[in-house]
Amino acid sequence: MNRNSLVSLTIAGLVGLGFNICAGIASAQDAGKNVIATPNAPAAIGPYSQAIRVGKTVYLSGQIAIDPKSNQAMADASIEDQTRRVLDNLKAVLAADGLTMDNVVSVSVFLKDVSEFVKVNEVYATYFKSAPPARATVEVAHLPRDMKIEISAIAVHP
Repeated sequence: MNRNSLVSLTIAGLVGLGFNICAGIASAQDAGKNVIATPNAPAAIGPYSQAIRVGKTVYLSGQIAIDPKSNQAMADASIEDQTRRVLDNLKAVLAADGLTMDNVVSVSVFLKDVSEFVKVNEVYATYFKSAPPARATVEVAHLPRDMKIEISAIAVHP
């Protein structure tokens, strides 16, 4: 094979690869993003969705301790009660897309006071009994509505 033929084959291969990559991106964009919403969790308090599904992955916005029925913030509740409410809110959003806590693969926990981590863990463990998700926990200076905890999550459809 001469040098010109080799260069032509290489260029044709790169063009074909480029076409396949573009087709793959277009296909991923065609999958689109779907808004997941439920009245069984607090409505978004800003310009965001309760959750977004792209393909099999569901990205759940951070939840704070707001009772979805009364729309009242539970800022004065204990860290345990706030944690339960937050996890119940996440559970409701998951259910709106046919998922359970078992489908959660990653969680981010934001605490106003990291010294309450042990109390949070006690409640958290009752929601993730087998194969708990990966998790990051950080202390923050302030949370919306003066809450003690906020949790966001990522889940995957089977």
